[in-house]
Amino acid sequence: MQGTGQTKEQRWDAEHDVVVVGSGAGAMTGALLAASDGFDTVVVERTDLLGGTSAYSGAACWLPGTQVQERAGAGDSTEGARAYLRAMLGDREQDRQEAFLAHAPELVARLERDPAIAFEWRAFPDYFAAPGSLPAGRSFVPCDLPAEHLGDLRQLVRPAVDRDRGAGGHPEGPLTAGRALIGRLLLAFTTTGRGHVRTGLRVTRLVTDGGRVVGVEADGPDGTVRVRARNGVLLAAGGFEGDAEQRARHGVPGAAHWSMGPRGTNTGDAIRAAVEAGAATDLMDEAWWCPGLELPDGRAAFTLGLRGGLVVDTAGERFANESLPYDRMGRALAQRPSPAYFVFDARSEGRAPAITVPDCPEPDQLAAGTWVRADSLTELAELLGLPPLALERTVQRFNAFAAEGKDADFGRGEEPYDRFFAGHAQAGPNPCLVPLDRPPYYAARMVLSDLGTKGGLRTDTSGRVLAATGAPIPGLYAAGNTSASLAGRVYPGPGIPIGTAMVFASLAARAMRSAAPA
Repeated sequence: MQGTGQTKEQRWDAEHDVVVVGSGAGAMTGALLAASDGFDTVVVERTDLLGGTSAYSGAACWLPGTQVQERAGAGDSTEGARAYLRAMLGDREQDRQEAFLAHAPELVARLERDPAIAFEWRAFPDYFAAPGSLPAGRSFVPCDLPAEHLGDLRQLVRPAVDRDRGAGGHPEGPLTAGRALIGRLLLAFTTTGRGHVRTGLRVTRLVTDGGRVVGVEADGPDGTVRVRARNGVLLAAGGFEGDAEQRARHGVPGAAHWSMGPRGTNTGDAIRAAVEAGAATDLMDEAWWCPGLELPDGRAAFTLGLRGGLVVDTAGERFANESLPYDRMGRALAQRPSPAYFVFDARSEGRAPAITVPDCPEPDQLAAGTWVRADSLTELAELLGLPPLALERTVQRFNAFAAEGKDADFGRGEEPYDRFFAGHAQAGPNPCLVPLDRPPYYAARMVLSDLGTKGGLRTDTSGRVLAATGAPIPGLYAAGNTSASLAGRVYPGPGIPIGTAMVFASLAARAMRSAAPA
């Protein structure tokens, strides 16, 4: 391993028991639990705001078999979740699957003992109709957090994506979704009396002593800062989706500017630092994919929950069930030349019939050329450079499916997830199949976006980072998108990224406690 000298020769700018790099859901969970265990703990965040992509999220937590599902009568169980994970992941890292399943109920019970933290179950189907799946899902979300409970700490929490991109700050009222999750964890962390937050520090190197990680080196506004970690360093600083060069090197499709991560974050600093210290990696070509509608500024809007329309490729043809869960639709997009086009008609009154985050008004989209509008399908195809006859045939075939209620090509509307967003007010036998027959017609440019890369450092059942030999690197732990995902090359259900990040960060904190001198 590469080091920066012996500990006795180091001049530390600060010393703590535990250093947590990053501030998303996994990082804040690990920091809270380490501080609750009596460790003096510091969160080191690259930007001025906490939460990363977790703060943008809906904050679904796929943590099965817990008291939250039991309270709601959701019908979940550890056994059912095990069957589902086995169906999705097979025997891949079965030991980590078991560690995740066993620890999830314990983690949630411990978190909810803190008065700052509360969860509620919310229906959201698992993403595959497989053994053990639940049509109403097993994930849950944080309860809304009244702003007054957080006080001045609210200014540390990253706002929702639309307001963050627009420099709008937090709206009036409670913090919701991802902001509520980060806010609750931050409140609990600081209330321990052993929790510290340092922003504006970009970790560039791990400091080692005799093969053990003993601290971090970071660049800050006043130069290089060295922070000692007496008991361990937890890396939970996201992936590398924001770094175009790394994406290209590892073969990650899409583009950095289309990713949903906050601008200027998630450039793989923590992963690079660990690799320089001898860490092994896995799944480096993978991400949590999603469709994105391209915006006038060149970025993308996370898109899910289609309530109408269809998606065509550059040949003017459908290529997938448009109502697929977003990772599955993203993978379908990755197999086609970019862009694709989301085609819809006047039924949606000038708005895309889907959930798009952030949203953008029709006039701005049309002015930028990211949307086009036409009075006929022929004109629409010509404006897009698509074969007019192919687009007309595609829409006619789709309209016939809508009348019959069965998508003979891709089965749209056959799985619970498909119907979850469609609603039941649509006329016709299948609410997912809405005909396109009311001009004017629109086409929105659809690109391959992502919620972050999912390849990273290899870890064990305790969140310990592994070297190429398979042995743990003493003093070094990882969770979230800084680590190679337990989910491998699939996305089983809503909240898997956050749920696994929280569990393995918690297990890392427990491992630090077990390894601490008596």
